[in-house]
Amino acid sequence: MTQWYQLQQLDSKFLEQVHQLYDDSFPMEIRQYLAQWLENQDWEHAANNISFATVLFHDLLSQLDDQFSRFLIENNFLLQHNIRKSKRNLQDNFQEDPIHMAMIIYNCLKEERKILNSAQLSNQMEVGSIQNTVIGMLDKQKELDAKVKAVKNSVIDVEQDIKTLEDMQDEYDFKCKTLQNREHESSSLSQEEYKKEQMNLKKMFLSLDLKRKEVVNKIVQLLNTTEHTQSALINEELVEWKHRQQTACIGGPPNACLDQLQNWFTIVAESLQQVRQQLKKLEELEQKFTYDPDPITKNKQVLQDRTYSLFKQLIQSSFVVERQPCMPTHPQRPLVLKTGVQFTVKLRLLVKLQELNYNLKVKVLFDKDVSEKNSVKGFRKFNILGTNTKVMNMEESTNGSLAAEFRHLQLKEQKNAGSRTNEGPLFLTEELHSLSFETQLCQPGLVIDLETTSLPIVVISNVSQLPSGWASILWFNMLSNDPKNLSFFLNPPYAKWSKLSEVLSWQFSSVTKRGLNADQLSMLGEKLLGPTSGGSHDGLIPWTRFCKENLNDKNFPFWLWIEGILELIKKHLLCLWNDG
Repeated sequence: MTQWYQLQQLDSKFLEQVHQLYDDSFPMEIRQYLAQWLENQDWEHAANNISFATVLFHDLLSQLDDQFSRFLIENNFLLQHNIRKSKRNLQDNFQEDPIHMAMIIYNCLKEERKILNSAQLSNQMEVGSIQNTVIGMLDKQKELDAKVKAVKNSVIDVEQDIKTLEDMQDEYDFKCKTLQNREHESSSLSQEEYKKEQMNLKKMFLSLDLKRKEVVNKIVQLLNTTEHTQSALINEELVEWKHRQQTACIGGPPNACLDQLQNWFTIVAESLQQVRQQLKKLEELEQKFTYDPDPITKNKQVLQDRTYSLFKQLIQSSFVVERQPCMPTHPQRPLVLKTGVQFTVKLRLLVKLQELNYNLKVKVLFDKDVSEKNSVKGFRKFNILGTNTKVMNMEESTNGSLAAEFRHLQLKEQKNAGSRTNEGPLFLTEELHSLSFETQLCQPGLVIDLETTSLPIVVISNVSQLPSGWASILWFNMLSNDPKNLSFFLNPPYAKWSKLSEVLSWQFSSVTKRGLNADQLSMLGEKLLGPTSGGSHDGLIPWTRFCKENLNDKNFPFWLWIEGILELIKKHLLCLWNDG
């Protein structure tokens, strides 16, 4: 593969450097036509040797004559003209000084190699950083796998200990009763034997007491390990998944599947259910035989409360919106819902226990957290139409997880609540609403209320409002991770250009095969930040500049301009765009 061909495959920022190497003294078209021949000559030697430089100069002219003949056969009049002009220019410039030409070509080829090397290095750094991220993720997964396995193994260990304790207690009880019976038949038991039996019983009691303490301590340790593992699952893994979901919603990389998280959550939940059973077993053993100070009596309530608290926290955290509300007519623009148009939303419980199948009835509520007091002036109200309750089951999903999918919901505005006026501080597409989902888990001795909320949604009444509604969804999910922050647009934060440029590129890559390159992003940066920045420094962009104020001398804002370009590409230029 020629060096020249390799250069042409580079990103635009490197190609720009190649362009700067060539001018009229040695035009790029000669480099193009004679690529292979030029790269096979020793220009470094020619730049230091007049006779060799002269030979190469005449060889170059004869190569151009050959090229001219090819264009003649092809009947290409324009290229014939260009090649003759290039040949005349070379003769005028270098006939008397072929060493100068050799130096120019030698330097051009050397600079090209530098550009190729720096592009390769840049690429390796990117690949390296991706590999490091992947390795980091795998290491983290292994670590969590080990922690979850440790919880499971500890439960099995405690189970064995409780069986041993039960056997010890049964044996002690049997020995006590046997001795009592033999006491009544005093004639059959000497004083010495009686003392010996009592000593044995005392030893057995001390071993039994020691085993009880050991079992209680092991359960304490087990709950400590569980709490630590559970905290990593809820406060790190689940938070990261939710952040990835937000990113995927606005066109970013697809979100990783929930199956791995479900596997971890389920093992911990099963372990806690087993601990509940183990504590019941200890209570039974205590009822059969107790003493003062009995470690079971002393600790059982604290252990039961702690187990219940951990299980409750795990179950409540495991109730998630697996697929955010979306109109099937606009799959790439979730979270913007049009009144009267059906939308879908899918819920999932990350704890997959067979006993919960068909036992959780989910209800959908709209704007549950928007009370009269904190509602913005002019804020619209909506009713949900369609079946608003659904039972979670394992048949609802392809992978057998516990799920409920609402497929036929739609929104209708409450007109009697007073139609919206323009008095309020927010545009219609800046109003954020939310869907809440509630259910209740009931088991013997256990009632847990579960609730989860969708990401904020924008409700439109006309499809022409979709672009502005989508702008609000982009801005929110780029800058906030609090789904309950429905008054976000009363004081929307500024966006850094580095973040916004990435999100803008996603808008193109999510509907075509290609995002935006550095040149395109630089030009957009100038549009938003002014020509001095060129999009290079990390300027701050206000929401109004992005979506509300008109662009310089135009009568439309920046985002609607981008939206128009996207529509044009999708409808008319997709093949051209995808080919670069």
